[in-house]
Amino acid sequence: MGRLEVVPQELPLHPQDEVGCRRCGVHCDKVVYPSACVERDCPFLYSFEEVGRTYVGCLQKVFDVEIDLVLMLEAEERGQFGAVRASRRSLPMCRVEVEACYEGREDDLGCVNPEFHELPLGEPSFRIFAQVSPSA
Repeated sequence: MGRLEVVPQELPLHPQDEVGCRRCGVHCDKVVYPSACVERDCPFLYSFEEVGRTYVGCLQKVFDVEIDLVLMLEAEERGQFGAVRASRRSLPMCRVEVEACYEGREDDLGCVNPEFHELPLGEPSFRIFAQVSPSA
């Protein structure tokens, strides 16, 4: 049986902005914690009621699911609710991590796309609402 030929893929211009990487056998995804959105009072978190239950989601579609709020918070207290796959680039206030699906597949040289693991730092993590200038 012959060896499987690996065809190198071109790295993107901004790999840290991608939400998934399949450039090697490890298969990494960025994940976001919706419970952190609730804790941090994220302005992009929305909620709605349906059939007597409250569901939350992200207006910016950083995560693309709507989650039962009470069940999420109860599971979070038990340590049983974690992250969901990010569906687009995260915002500065998001709690984001990178999860590797098959860590055992990493070769001796490590990740072929190490910048994917970097969270975007080009945007401020705070906003200035007022600026005070010294009196003349």
